[in-house]
Amino acid sequence: QVQLVESGGGLVQAGGSLSVSCAASGRTFSTYAMGWFRQAPGKEREFVAAISWSGRSTGYADSVKGRFTISRDNAKNTVYLQMNNLKPEDTAVYYCAAGAPYSGSYYPTQYREYPYWGQGTQVTVSS
Repeated sequence: QVQLVESGGGLVQAGGSLSVSCAASGRTFSTYAMGWFRQAPGKEREFVAAISWSGRSTGYADSVKGRFTISRDNAKNTVYLQMNNLKPEDTAVYYCAAGAPYSGSYYPTQYREYPYWGQGTQVTVSS
Protein backbone atom coordinates (compact mmCIF):
# COMPACT_ATOMS: atom_id res chain seq x y z
CA GLN A 1 0.00 0.00 0.00
CA VAL A 2 1.25 3.47 -0.90
CA GLN A 3 -0.27 6.78 0.22
CA LEU A 4 0.53 9.81 -1.90
CA VAL A 5 0.22 13.50 -1.04
CA GLU A 6 0.86 16.24 -3.59
CA SER A 7 1.94 19.76 -2.74
CA GLY A 8 3.29 22.87 -4.41
CA GLY A 9 0.49 23.86 -6.73
CA GLY A 10 -0.61 27.45 -7.09
CA LEU A 11 -1.16 30.38 -9.39
CA VAL A 12 1.52 31.51 -11.82
CA GLN A 13 1.65 33.76 -14.85
CA ALA A 14 2.21 32.38 -18.32
CA GLY A 15 5.90 31.85 -18.95
CA GLY A 16 6.58 31.26 -15.28
CA SER A 17 7.72 28.17 -13.41
CA LEU A 18 6.29 25.99 -10.70
CA SER A 19 7.36 22.80 -8.99
CA VAL A 20 4.98 20.25 -7.55
CA SER A 21 5.97 17.42 -5.25
CA CYS A 22 4.47 14.12 -4.25
CA ALA A 23 5.41 12.57 -0.94
CA ALA A 24 4.80 8.87 -0.49
CA SER A 25 4.40 6.83 2.63
CA GLY A 26 5.40 3.22 2.83
CA ARG A 27 8.69 1.41 2.56
CA THR A 28 8.03 0.19 -0.99
CA PHE A 29 8.00 3.59 -2.72
CA SER A 30 11.32 2.96 -4.45
CA THR A 31 9.95 -0.15 -6.16
CA TYR A 32 7.16 1.71 -8.00
CA ALA A 33 7.16 3.62 -11.24
CA MET A 34 5.66 7.06 -10.65
CA GLY A 35 3.53 9.15 -12.93
CA TRP A 36 2.04 12.61 -13.09
CA PHE A 37 -1.36 13.14 -14.68
CA ARG A 38 -3.57 16.19 -14.95
CA GLN A 39 -7.24 16.89 -15.40
CA ALA A 40 -8.77 20.14 -16.53
CA PRO A 41 -12.47 20.94 -16.03
CA GLY A 42 -14.60 19.06 -18.52
CA LYS A 43 -11.67 17.05 -19.83
CA GLU A 44 -10.38 13.55 -19.28
CA ARG A 45 -7.39 12.83 -17.10
CA GLU A 46 -4.28 12.89 -19.26
CA PHE A 47 -0.75 11.63 -18.92
CA VAL A 48 1.92 14.24 -18.25
CA ALA A 49 5.14 12.45 -17.26
CA ALA A 50 6.43 9.25 -15.72
CA ILE A 51 9.62 7.86 -14.27
CA SER A 52 10.75 4.30 -13.74
CA TRP A 53 11.40 2.95 -10.26
CA SER A 54 15.16 3.31 -10.75
CA GLY A 55 14.81 6.82 -12.09
CA ARG A 56 16.83 5.91 -15.18
CA SER A 57 13.89 6.13 -17.59
CA THR A 58 11.50 9.01 -18.04
CA GLY A 59 8.73 9.84 -20.47
CA TYR A 60 6.65 12.90 -21.28
CA ALA A 61 3.54 13.87 -23.13
CA ASP A 62 4.32 15.76 -26.31
CA SER A 63 2.53 18.81 -24.95
CA VAL A 64 5.02 19.21 -22.08
CA LYS A 65 8.22 17.79 -23.56
CA GLY A 66 11.07 20.22 -23.18
CA ARG A 67 9.20 22.25 -20.54
CA PHE A 68 8.54 19.77 -17.72
CA THR A 69 11.00 17.55 -15.88
CA ILE A 70 10.12 14.62 -13.65
CA SER A 71 12.55 13.37 -11.03
CA ARG A 72 12.51 11.28 -7.89
CA ASP A 73 14.44 10.97 -4.66
CA ASN A 74 13.92 7.48 -3.31
CA ALA A 75 15.69 8.35 -0.05
CA LYS A 76 13.02 10.99 0.57
CA ASN A 77 10.12 8.98 -0.86
CA THR A 78 9.33 11.92 -3.11
CA VAL A 79 8.71 12.51 -6.79
CA TYR A 80 8.89 15.97 -8.33
CA LEU A 81 7.56 17.70 -11.40
CA GLN A 82 9.39 20.87 -12.41
CA MET A 83 7.27 22.92 -14.80
CA ASN A 84 8.85 25.72 -16.83
CA ASN A 85 7.48 28.07 -19.46
CA LEU A 86 3.97 27.38 -18.27
CA LYS A 87 1.02 28.05 -20.55
CA PRO A 88 -2.63 28.71 -19.73
CA GLU A 89 -3.48 25.33 -21.21
CA ASP A 90 -1.39 23.71 -18.46
CA THR A 91 -4.08 24.76 -15.97
CA ALA A 92 -5.43 21.63 -14.30
CA VAL A 93 -5.46 19.55 -11.16
CA TYR A 94 -2.22 17.60 -11.11
CA TYR A 95 -2.17 14.08 -9.66
CA CYS A 96 0.71 11.80 -8.88
CA ALA A 97 0.32 8.06 -9.11
CA ALA A 98 2.27 4.92 -8.28
CA GLY A 99 2.20 1.67 -10.21
CA ALA A 100 4.07 -1.14 -11.95
CA PRO A 101 6.27 -2.33 -9.08
CA TYR A 102 9.61 -3.94 -9.91
CA SER A 103 9.16 -3.11 -13.57
CA GLY A 104 12.76 -2.20 -14.40
CA SER A 105 12.91 0.64 -16.88
CA TYR A 106 9.21 0.46 -17.71
CA TYR A 107 6.83 3.24 -16.77
CA PRO A 108 3.11 3.18 -17.52
CA THR A 109 1.49 6.01 -19.43
CA GLN A 110 -2.13 4.87 -19.03
CA TYR A 111 -3.91 5.91 -15.86
CA ARG A 112 -5.51 2.46 -15.56
CA GLU A 113 -2.07 0.99 -14.84
CA TYR A 114 -1.69 3.04 -11.68
CA PRO A 115 -3.50 1.68 -8.62
CA TYR A 116 -2.40 4.38 -6.17
CA TRP A 117 -3.27 8.06 -6.48
CA GLY A 118 -2.85 11.28 -4.56
CA GLN A 119 -5.63 13.77 -3.97
CA GLY A 120 -4.32 16.27 -6.51
CA THR A 121 -3.01 19.82 -6.41
CA GLN A 122 -4.36 22.75 -8.43
CA VAL A 123 -2.09 24.50 -10.90
CA THR A 124 -3.48 27.65 -12.49
CA VAL A 125 -1.65 29.56 -15.22
CA SER A 126 -2.93 33.03 -16.01
CA SER A 127 -2.47 34.64 -19.39
